[in-house]
Amino acid sequence: MPRGTGNTVSMKTLRSLLLVAAALCAIAASAADLTVFSAASLSDALKELAPAYTKATGDTLRFNFGASGTLVRQIKEGAPADVILSADELRVDQLEQAGLLVDGSRRTILANQLVLVVSAEDGAPVAALPDLEKPEVKRIAIGEPATVPVGTYAKEYLQKVGLWAQVSAKCVPLDNVRAVLAAVEAGNADAGFVYRTDALISKKVRIAVAVPLTEGPKITYPAAALRDAKESEAAAKFVAFLAGPEAQAVFARYGFLPAQ
Repeated sequence: MPRGTGNTVSMKTLRSLLLVAAALCAIAASAADLTVFSAASLSDALKELAPAYTKATGDTLRFNFGASGTLVRQIKEGAPADVILSADELRVDQLEQAGLLVDGSRRTILANQLVLVVSAEDGAPVAALPDLEKPEVKRIAIGEPATVPVGTYAKEYLQKVGLWAQVSAKCVPLDNVRAVLAAVEAGNADAGFVYRTDALISKKVRIAVAVPLTEGPKITYPAAALRDAKESEAAAKFVAFLAGPEAQAVFARYGFLPAQ
């Protein structure tokens, strides 16, 4: 074997390793660490999407799930956030009016449906919304209308059909839609207003009434990058990803509807 061949191979291997290392360093240097403030109803789908997104982009996603109104208040008060995903347009309108969004980054990515759930076993005798007036229905879990979109939607619809005055005394306001679901699951409420997607993930509740899409509130989910994001370009890229086919397929599996 010619002298020096072994050293030549070693040098080539070394150069290859150095190139790989340099590429990995470049990826790490360009990767972003994004904090996403999201409506609680999106938690399961987003947790499923996060690993694949990180693998494809190198960007790390950290989530803060809660009621949209609470999240917006936190952002207005200076909480560090890169992306907002709200369960209603109103709260993102407030951020936009305050000049807190990256121009052109806002997109409506999903839609949902309001439903009334009861326990799957021996649930309250509710087959239509007027049944909420029955004496057997003592506690109705509802998101806090002032801060929780699902509560806002429920109150507005009950007012529209002329039932709010009759049942409002039975309504128990809670911090977010998952708290409403948990209350019905645990038997702490006889019925509760949640999104269709929340009802579908639980085996402990059943949908007693589905508010028709043509009659009920228009429930849409806007997303946007925030002006004070540490990595505004990466934040806007994630928002665009949410509207793309890969993310939309995951959302559809959880029962979300496409934005119209």
